[in-house]
Parts: sequence; C-alpha cells; structure tokens
Amino acid sequence: MDRQLKFSEAILEATDQAMGRDPSVYIVGLGVPDPKGIFGTTLGLMKKYGAARVQDMPLSENAMTGVALGSALVGMRPIITHQRVDFALVAMEQMVNQAAKWHYMFGGKAKVPMVVRMIIGRGWGQGPQHSQSLQAWFAHVPGLKVVMPTTAHDAKGLLAAAIEDNNPVIFIEHRWLHNISDTVPEEYYTVPLGKARTMCEGSDVTIVGTSYMALESLRAAKLLGEAGISAEVIDLRTIRPWDVETVLTSVRKTGRLVVADTAGVAFGVSAEIVATVLEHEFASVKAAPIRIGLPDHPCPTSPALANSYYPRAGRIVLEVRRMMGKEPITDALPLTSDQKLDIPDASFTGPF
Repeated sequence: MDRQLKFSEAILEATDQAMGRDPSVYIVGLGVPDPKGIFGTTLGLMKKYGAARVQDMPLSENAMTGVALGSALVGMRPIITHQRVDFALVAMEQMVNQAAKWHYMFGGKAKVPMVVRMIIGRGWGQGPQHSQSLQAWFAHVPGLKVVMPTTAHDAKGLLAAAIEDNNPVIFIEHRWLHNISDTVPEEYYTVPLGKARTMCEGSDVTIVGTSYMALESLRAAKLLGEAGISAEVIDLRTIRPWDVETVLTSVRKTGRLVVADTAGVAFGVSAEIVATVLEHEFASVKAAPIRIGLPDHPCPTSPALANSYYPRAGRIVLEVRRMMGKEPITDALPLTSDQKLDIPDASFTGPF
C-alpha cells in the first residue's frame, strides 16, 4: 500500500533523515523548536537531536544567515529557515553578496553547502509585507539554486538533494501546500535539482506551473479536457536551474504556451520562460504565449480584495480558450458566498 504523507510531513522526514545520516547537518530558524514547528516541518527534531543541532534564533536574520554561511564554509551543512520570504529580505546581503559568490571568488575551492528555507504565498490576511513571492529575485543571482516543490514526494526528494548540494540552495515552500498529501517512500531518496516533471500529457497547449500554481494548472487541464482541449502540464520544480529542454520539447508538440507563476508577471519567472521559448522555438509557436500571475500591486489584506487578486484554475481555462479562439466563458470556478482565497481550507487558523 502506498504511504501517504502531507507536504509538511515530507519536509520533516527529509530533514530528520538527512540529520540522521550526516552529523554536519543542523537546522536553525525562528520558531524551529516552537510547538507548531513551522507548519509542522520541524516537530520533534529538538527532542531527537538536541539544542546543538536544532536551534531557535533571535530576530536577527542577517546575522544568523551569516553564522550559517560561516559554518558552511568550515564544513557544516546548515538549514536555515525563515517563516516568510519577507523576513529573509534583511539577510539579502549574506545570501546574494556572500553565499552566492564564494565558490566563484575562490576558484571553485570554497563550498557553501547551505539550504535556506522560505515560505511564500497567500494566507490568513497576511497582507503586503507577509505574502510576497520573490523567487525571481533569487533566481536572478548566479551562484544560487532555487527550488519550488509542489508535491510531498518532490518536497522530500528535493530537500534531500538540496542538503547534499555543495552550494547554496534557496528552498521555497508555498504555505497552501503543507496540508496536501501525496505518496512518499519511507526510505531516503533524492530528486535531482533542475529537472521538471510532466504532470499530465497533452497535445493542444503546454501549461507550465510553479509551486502551488502547478496544482491550479492541473485542475485547469481537467476542465479543459472536459471541453475537448488537451493540455500538457509541467511542474517546473526548480526555477534555477530550470529544465529548458522539457519545456521546449512540449512546446514543439503543442505550439502553445501558458505559464502560471505564484508571483507577478513583470520581470518574473514566467517572463524568463516565455523569452527562452520564443528565442529557441519561435517557429513552433502558433499563438502568443500567455503569462498568468499576480496583479502588479501589493497583496491586499482584505479577504474581499484577495478574492480578486489571486488567479485560479478558472483564469487559466479562460486564457487557454481565448488563445485557441474558443468562445469566452465565465469563470469556470465561481466562488461560493463564504469562500476566501487567502485561506486554503477550514483547518487553516493561523498564525502561520
């Protein structure tokens, strides 16, 4: 029987197994020993491995990221966690100007085997300063790898691979994914960084999704299939390096491209994918590619405004139909009167 784990449990298991295999692995971050354990991803680690390897930290993200960087340079393998990507912004100097550069500056002799976990995404009225999706910032920096798992299976395998990697990896988790379950092997395994996964095959349009938007893309593919449109859905999984060939191969087949990202479209991941496809496969493209993401203004706090801010599967369906010259339809997924798009399910009560 296939074993089911939640996304959060898969993160916890990957961390636990990595720490059990390698005594140089340790985890530090605000709320790591907290009773809620950062969405449950660090529960029980303090009791099992002790305070020397499972550490809380003060509100000094820049300093603590520097401590993790220094420990990585002398042979440790730190995992530093930030409950929001927004909180990591004060540590940008350490990540972008230091961690990303050491391997290059020292002719490949210096290693920085550091994982920086960050939470992104909408949720519980968090508002403009706690709901950003800034993956494109990090993906822009040479020397940083950027991972965005969608499923529990990939979350475990990608985190294990990130911990094994000898240079810094930014590991980004969408908060809406933590309660979603998937088949996850019990044994230790890795999923290679830089390799996308085709979630379903199709012939009419390629939909590339990042993180939670890969699930919305899969829902859209099902709705499109009911209308006679065959969509191929690709979960990018890693956005730096990203799997160019898998996307190009798909677009050669379908001739159409939609990219759904958790962030805004301007200067973002979707822009990079579209530009690359047009540079390499312009002759294969039958229609102008479409980017789907957040509106070009900060995330609202109000649930009423949030319901108009976040794109869902219905928006993807509308854009694909428009691309293919099909009759426009209303939103394929209308909201119920009590539904809020900043809360994933009834169990989500905050504060995370």
